[in-house]
Amino acid sequence: MADATVASDGTGAEPLDAVPSRARAFIASYAQNRGAVAGLVLVVLLILCAAFADVIAPHPPNLQYRDVTLAPPAWADGGSWRFPLGTDPVGRDMLSRLIHGTRLSLAIGLVSVAISLSLGVLLGLLAGFFRGLLDTVIMRAMDVMLALPSLLLAIAVVAILGPGLVNAMYAIAIVLLPHYVRLTRAAVIAESGRDYVTASRIAGAGNARLMFDTILPNCAAPLIVQATLGFSNAILDAAALGFLGLGAQPPTPEWGSMLASALEFIQRAPWVVTYPGLAILVTVLAFNLMGDGLRDALDPKLRR
Repeated sequence: MADATVASDGTGAEPLDAVPSRARAFIASYAQNRGAVAGLVLVVLLILCAAFADVIAPHPPNLQYRDVTLAPPAWADGGSWRFPLGTDPVGRDMLSRLIHGTRLSLAIGLVSVAISLSLGVLLGLLAGFFRGLLDTVIMRAMDVMLALPSLLLAIAVVAILGPGLVNAMYAIAIVLLPHYVRLTRAAVIAESGRDYVTASRIAGAGNARLMFDTILPNCAAPLIVQATLGFSNAILDAAALGFLGLGAQPPTPEWGSMLASALEFIQRAPWVVTYPGLAILVTVLAFNLMGDGLRDALDPKLRR
């Protein structure tokens, strides 16, 4: 009977029939974590909310109704279902701004994580593969960045580049960069001594092929988990920069700037502060739960 597997060619390839079984094991392990499933459901809902914000939102996010400023939520005295979550100090619908803020926050997380992940993987590959002076220079630079508080470093970068949404994304990417560099370097060093890497080198594979085709795919699991958790850090940092007036500028419906603009009305109209804060809390919690579930499901030791 013919063997159903494919022989290894020195690149770390696995039998074809192992792939579906590993996928099933991953799904089963992830499904057992109720918190991770809840986080995944919340993330999917947030993505749908961001994708269809223009359809879901009952009002344009920046349209002002000056006759109903600081209107309470619909279930409170004086509230109306025309504005289910009330209005802000200039009469804009809170629900519509929160929905559009979801799109902006997810975009900030996606762009920031994509930039930092790309640069971090490249620098980590170079440091872990070649070692020596290059490794020392890269890692000492990352150590200096990690020695500074993340928010302080982001503020410093924005102060140099200037306030604004795009510059805030760059600042957040720089803040997240050392985590991906260190994680990639550690994974590359661990994988470089494996037999399949030695076999590929003996077969004549060049440095680029060894790094990107042989080693990097086997380092993907921890990077996926870190990227997922990086979303929550990016959203928090973006909200902090927006709150300080260094991120998205008014009237952009960003949760941090919404908090800053409504802070003086916290006693008179607490909902203008409560709902953006809850949006940040729920989004960060969802990504953290999903990241924890991915970590547990992708780690064979934790799965056992």
